[in-house]
Amino acid sequence: MKIRYMLLHAYGMGGTIRTVVHQANAMARAGHEVEIVSVVRRRTKPQFDLDPRIGLSALVDQRDGVAADSLARKVWRRARGKIVPYGEFAAEYFTQRVEGAVMEYVSSLKDGVLVTTRPALNLISARRTPRSVIRVAQEHMNLAAYHQAVRDQIARHYDRFDVVAVLTETSRTEYRNLLKDTPIVRIPNAVPMTDRGLSDHTNPVVIAAGRLVPQKGFDMLIEAFAAVSPDFPDWQLRIFGTGPSKDRLQERMDGHRLGGRMRLMGRSDRIHEELAQASVYGLSSRIEGLPMAMIEAMGHGLALAAFDCPTGPADVLTPGQDGLLVPPRDVNALSEALRRLMGDAGLRRSLGAAAVETARRYTPEVVMPQWEKLFADLAAGGPIGSDDKTLRH
Repeated sequence: MKIRYMLLHAYGMGGTIRTVVHQANAMARAGHEVEIVSVVRRRTKPQFDLDPRIGLSALVDQRDGVAADSLARKVWRRARGKIVPYGEFAAEYFTQRVEGAVMEYVSSLKDGVLVTTRPALNLISARRTPRSVIRVAQEHMNLAAYHQAVRDQIARHYDRFDVVAVLTETSRTEYRNLLKDTPIVRIPNAVPMTDRGLSDHTNPVVIAAGRLVPQKGFDMLIEAFAAVSPDFPDWQLRIFGTGPSKDRLQERMDGHRLGGRMRLMGRSDRIHEELAQASVYGLSSRIEGLPMAMIEAMGHGLALAAFDCPTGPADVLTPGQDGLLVPPRDVNALSEALRRLMGDAGLRRSLGAAAVETARRYTPEVVMPQWEKLFADLAAGGPIGSDDKTLRH
């Protein structure tokens, strides 16, 4: 089967890119003809390893810089394309040039499967991809996280897809309520778990990882840790990742005058080793799709303290069994959850052991057969198994 995955920037970093590459690699290993299409290209090499059987191409090469499009972005309201709505998180990428390249590409397809991976690409595919192509829309965020203009366009155009794939049961309910006649399936992202070391819960480290952006709420995690730090002078907070909020987060850390006990660690090629050497994982996100970094931490047996943000954490963990869940954006509650975990090694061990078992539901061996079955059902024109409860929590 010919399967094409379209990403905004397949050469970059980020959770969506990583999970789509994992999926593409699995489909290639299963014998399918797989291609990844990157809308833009700003690096020479991909950041994630691709199976050599996968074809990789880009529609707009921006390796010499984005000067050709930078002026258009400055006057984006006048120079933007016609399909991608204001409010889409990556809307400024979609100048007339970029949007036109995507429309030309999808319009040229004749067969196979096209998987698009964000609202901007989904909306273009819904309106321009021929019906002879099996059209799959992947949604990596919950519906409520989008701007109203984006939600309006989703409601108007997503009924043209053969299927919409979401990550959680909460998201499936949201999309089913909006798209009454469109098949909605829940297939979570896969997280490889092989050769992962387990935490022994003795190293006094709270760890977190992700893009340094407001969505991830690291400002709140810093405040929660600072509140309990006087009672746990041996403990440290380490946040891994890069992003535009770095300076603001560093200023916030410096303001608490805890020396090196709170640190922004930057990007690490050894993040799995870092997770195994920590004892507690803090999830402080304001919104999530499916919290992949949290699931990876669970695979290392870490004890979790997480906001019950929309969506994801509550779809994954059972409070008190494999992690602690507190009300969203409640810094005091997050601080108290950290206090419980930092002060009780036995609780850390019991939650961490259960977390490992939960994480196994998200391995490629469990998730990828669902994608193969979905593609096979779509190709055969049969009913879509949207009521499969295999991975329901």
